[in-house]
Amino acid sequence: MTRNEFNAFCSGLAHTTHVVQWGNSDVWKVGGKVFAICGWNEDADAFSFKASDLAFEVLREMPGIRPAPYLASRGLKWLQHFEPPGLSNDELKNHIVASYDMVIAGLTKKKRAELGL
Repeated sequence: MTRNEFNAFCSGLAHTTHVVQWGNSDVWKVGGKVFAICGWNEDADAFSFKASDLAFEVLREMPGIRPAPYLASRGLKWLQHFEPPGLSNDELKNHIVASYDMVIAGLTKKKRAELGL
């Protein structure tokens, strides 16, 4: 997946916002909370996403995937696809959607209602 494909995919999810921060990273949010990031890898695009406990345990051992720099070191369950083989584009999209869904589930009822979710 390229950075442009990542941004196009994330922009297609309902009620998302995009900012560029943290050293030119594309940061995607829903309800003001981050669910996906492209950046933080000097050699190539890297894609970070929130993961379930099970996904974090299983995927972090796969070649091309690691606990996301900065986020995972703070105890958060975030993974980063940083080099091949990693995840296929479809698998990466599925994990981004799962991250988006987890973030929505963590929003207050009031915030979800404001967003129509």
